[in-house]
Amino acid sequence: MSSEPLAGFRRLGFLVVISGPSGVGKTSFCDHLLETRTDTVRSVSATTRPQRPGETDGRDYFFIDRAAFELRRAGGDFLESAEVHGQLYGTPERFVKDAIAAGKIVLLNIDVQGGLAIKARHPEGVYIFVYPPSVDSLRARLEARRQDGPVEIERRLGNAPGEMRRWREYDYVVLNEELPTALAQVSAIVEAERARVGRFAVSTPTGTAIAPHA
Repeated sequence: MSSEPLAGFRRLGFLVVISGPSGVGKTSFCDHLLETRTDTVRSVSATTRPQRPGETDGRDYFFIDRAAFELRRAGGDFLESAEVHGQLYGTPERFVKDAIAAGKIVLLNIDVQGGLAIKARHPEGVYIFVYPPSVDSLRARLEARRQDGPVEIERRLGNAPGEMRRWREYDYVVLNEELPTALAQVSAIVEAERARVGRFAVSTPTGTAIAPHA
């Protein structure tokens, strides 16, 4: 996907934030977009939570201790940061800005609190809420992936109802009941947003690029 724009036009990069409660499958949506589009990159967040089996530092997250996280936060390194499920998470600002400037679609898999914090500062992005069929479906997924202990699973499930109530604050909502259908819906959203008039720049005779108004 991601065809070339018309002659004289240049595609502008933008942010796509995929949020939802823990266990809803946010990573699957990011992976699908990365596999099917050549114009996407994943934004890797920093976190103080322990590294899970199968995760790679620098690919899934930047795993750092709380002191290092606080030092980076004090230095203004993060686009947003929040404490979620007892751990700190932050989105590195420089990577996101550089990738958008290069015309890329930057994918961010993030908790609801962090997603809305970014939306408040960058409303021009695309904000997608992935909604589960039920809290029981979240439990089944969290238990099946065997990455968290019983206490952590209960903590995440306890936070889920409050997170689910915030779906109206996003631009789009996708029900993840049948994964292939939900993946297709998210892909269609991103493709439509890529074609939005305001996401193109037009070259002028002097060589400068002017973004048209949406």
